[in-house]
Amino acid sequence: MVAHVSPEAHGDERGALLSFLEEQRGGIRRAVLGLTEEQAASRPSVSELSLAGLVKHVAEIEQGWIARARREAPAVHRDESNWHECFRLAGDETLESQLAYWEKVAAETEAFIRSVPSLDDTFLLPKTSWNPKDEWLSMRWLCLHLIRETARHAGHADIIRESLDGKTAFELVALEQGTSWG
Repeated sequence: MVAHVSPEAHGDERGALLSFLEEQRGGIRRAVLGLTEEQAASRPSVSELSLAGLVKHVAEIEQGWIARARREAPAVHRDESNWHECFRLAGDETLESQLAYWEKVAAETEAFIRSVPSLDDTFLLPKTSWNPKDEWLSMRWLCLHLIRETARHAGHADIIRESLDGKTAFELVALEQGTSWG
């Protein structure tokens, strides 16, 4: 077994931020291990949230933030009247297609963050209905925000998965690693 060496131990701030983000992505990806499309799309509470919908949402959100930082339009634009659509699969979307899309987005995020000259570089987030004023945000802020957003939804994913079949995050880590839990 290879020992995990923390990137921040070597002063690699970008690596540390990207590692923390990947760790949170992993929590969401593990939450869908072994589920059918129907299970992943089910909503076991009165909430709009399903595991498949969370995967779609975090992929879209991450892509949108990186696009803004690149001064590009996000691939998907949602206004206040259709925001909830990012939490449901539509048309020919599948859990597998959303996981593949998210993998592509994650690779683009890493490449972008590694390519910026400095984490202190900024981009403009214009005033919107959910952002009260024009703000200049740093790439460091962007990384931390993506970690926060993904971690929040990883917690949702834990609860949804446990509601579906009782599997906890620890059991899912063991499942992913092919080991037994407990």
